[in-house]
Amino acid sequence: MKKMSLKLQKIGTGRIIAMCLVMLTIATSCKKKTDDPEPDPDPTGTTITVSGNITTNTTWTAVNKYVLSGFVYVKDGATLTIEPGTIIKGEKTTKGTLIIERGGKIMAQGTATNPIVFTSDQPAGSRNYGDWGGIILCGKATINVSGGEAEIEGGVGSIYGGGSSPVDNDNSGVLSYVRIEFPGIPFATDKEINGLTCGGVGSGTTIDHIQVSFSGDDSYEWFGGKVNAKYLIAFRGWDDDFDTDYGYQGMIQYGISLRDPNIADMSGSNSFESDNDGSGSSNLPQTKPIFSNISVFGPKVDASTNVASNFKRVMHLRRNSSISIFNSVFTAWPTGLFIDGTASQTNATNDELRIENCRIAGMSTFFASDFERTYFMTASRHNDTLATNTSLMITDPYNLSSPNFKPQAGSPVLNAALFTNSYLSNSFFTTETFIGAMGATDWTLNWTNFDPQNTAY
Repeated sequence: MKKMSLKLQKIGTGRIIAMCLVMLTIATSCKKKTDDPEPDPDPTGTTITVSGNITTNTTWTAVNKYVLSGFVYVKDGATLTIEPGTIIKGEKTTKGTLIIERGGKIMAQGTATNPIVFTSDQPAGSRNYGDWGGIILCGKATINVSGGEAEIEGGVGSIYGGGSSPVDNDNSGVLSYVRIEFPGIPFATDKEINGLTCGGVGSGTTIDHIQVSFSGDDSYEWFGGKVNAKYLIAFRGWDDDFDTDYGYQGMIQYGISLRDPNIADMSGSNSFESDNDGSGSSNLPQTKPIFSNISVFGPKVDASTNVASNFKRVMHLRRNSSISIFNSVFTAWPTGLFIDGTASQTNATNDELRIENCRIAGMSTFFASDFERTYFMTASRHNDTLATNTSLMITDPYNLSSPNFKPQAGSPVLNAALFTNSYLSNSFFTTETFIGAMGATDWTLNWTNFDPQNTAY
């Protein structure tokens, strides 16, 4: 987060120029994964352009294709239902974006064999980071901003948060088996739209099996709220992978990020970035999400890999955040853990911020300072460092066209999990034997696509 109007370090126009420069790299660096689904266009279908407000219950069917022209709002009281297998394209020239406003709902329930795809309207081979806006969910749950509500970033004008009467179990609908490709626009300086943005989204909302690919800003960002999620993929994003702030207190289990060594944001890209708010205030509720079973595969595959200079830390936890991360593996970033500032360091010392039973591998610098080293390596926290990425024995995680994230037999991530911490006692969490995102079962099969650049939609 560099934001509340708060994203103070980014320059949108510079990023747009940089996006253009990497276009040829994207177009030529991907190959189709053999188990990726190929859309089967129905010759009887129609391409329907959607703009403005959706004010009544509406269904988008898989027989048609849909183009988002400009900002499309699902208004209070309306439900947008999207059938499995439906393809929705964001219009590049109008910065097409789908916004679910407070009181509106999206019911996008795809399947493993028929995922719902949000992608660029550009032809295969010509797609790029930030071709369109992305998906924004605005709910009525608690945020830690004065008055309990705020305008979501990105220039769309929608309000999120429940004000003086928040509804923490608010239901914005369902996103399941959904791909979001080439989103994330710098709409204006300091007004970026992420791949998937959740503002004040309540725990009644269902989010699982989401792949955000080639986002021009963060892949995922949560502004307050209590929505939970499982099975998230951040693939070749531009800025941060998982960004939490403004009092977000949801739970996340099973997540993967994989980065392109050539692509990082000018403001500094991290995998995890977490703030209580832009000033590091003591506003409540404090940003306190709980993550478990995350695998982060960074840009520096080995010592010979040249990476963009703007790659920073795998975890940048700052501004009074109290995030917790358990049973996870972090590899191949220039720097590992940075607990930034007195407030967040105090939270860590007091076990409000927790990093436990995690492995950091293959970093040029494991810790930003002695504080992080002492904290992370305290025996009771069950963490460890490994000298090389290959020590984790993951099958082929750095393959940018057809990655395999499964651990090999004998991998140290197998039979290494601990779910004894009270933070993991909620029934949301599935007790696993492995650390990282997966064990013997590959949950990425069939519904994902690691070569959307060359897919005919």
